[in-house]
Order: sequence, then structure tokens, then C-alpha cells
Amino acid sequence: MSAADLFVQRYRTFAAYNAWANRRLYSAAAQLIDAQYRANRGAFFGSVHGTLNHLLVTDRIWMRRMSGTGDAPTRLDAILFETLAELVPARQAEDARIATHVAGLRAAELSADLRYNNSAGQPFVQPLATVLDHVFNHQTHHRGQVHSLISGLLGNAATPSLDLVLYQREAGIAVPV
Repeated sequence: MSAADLFVQRYRTFAAYNAWANRRLYSAAAQLIDAQYRANRGAFFGSVHGTLNHLLVTDRIWMRRMSGTGDAPTRLDAILFETLAELVPARQAEDARIATHVAGLRAAELSADLRYNNSAGQPFVQPLATVLDHVFNHQTHHRGQVHSLISGLLGNAATPSLDLVLYQREAGIAVPV
């Protein structure tokens, strides 16, 4: 595989991993009772509910910046959906949208600059690949917070592994020899 192909495949893998990890985390969140799901436990966005909404908000903002389409909420703490049952299909749709967008990118596009305004209106420019690095890292960061919140509420046995290497093994990227 060429270096350019590896570069492109990296982001396709991250998009697939992102959806896989979100499915696992949402399944764990579904074990919470509503009071646990909404309890302010001191995370950046308070609760499991607030943090999962934040992740959807920011993915929509970044997808709008990258693709020029879709809704872009104006507040990072916006609550887009009031229940986990409503949030699940929206998350799945956004994960599919991200994967589709990333699948269409080529190495030249990943290396090209993206111009955007941040949430405060300040203009920025940076290579698209580094934007995607942020998007996927941001997901990992806040998924880790939600994972910790769920572990604290239900115990470690209630939370699945979200390790990238586990995904890579399940996807056949890492194979035993």
C-alpha cells in the first residue's frame, strides 16, 4: 500500500472506529436509569446526557465546516435531544455521515487547508487531516469521560473496552500470527 493510500485509510479506519466505539458506549449508557443518565457528575458537560449531546453538537459543527452541509448548533452545550432514545439514531446518522464524508476524501484533500471560523467567530486555517485528528481525538476524550461516569455509577463490568486495538482486531486489521 502506498503512503498516500495509508494516509487516506487512516481516517477511514478512525471513522469506523468512532462509530464502533459510540455504539458500545451508547449500549452501556442504556443501562443507566434516567436519574443517573442526567446526574451532574462534574464532567465538562456535567452528565452523561450533557456530554453525549456535546459530542453530537461538535461533530455537527465540524461536519458543517468540512462539508458545508448540515445543521451547526451555535452553543457547545446545546441539548439537541432530551432522551437517550432520541439521541441514539441521531448519533448513528452522524457517525454514518462522518464515515461517508471521510470515505470520499483523497490524500490531496486531506493535505489541503480548511478555512473556518471557530465558535467565537475567529477565522482559522489548517490542513484538513489535522482537523480530522482533532475531531476523532475529541470524540475519544469525551467518550472517556462518559465511560468513567458510567463506571462510577454502575461499576467497571458495565463498561465495555473502547480500545482502538480491540476494534482493529475485530475489524481484521490486527491478526494473530
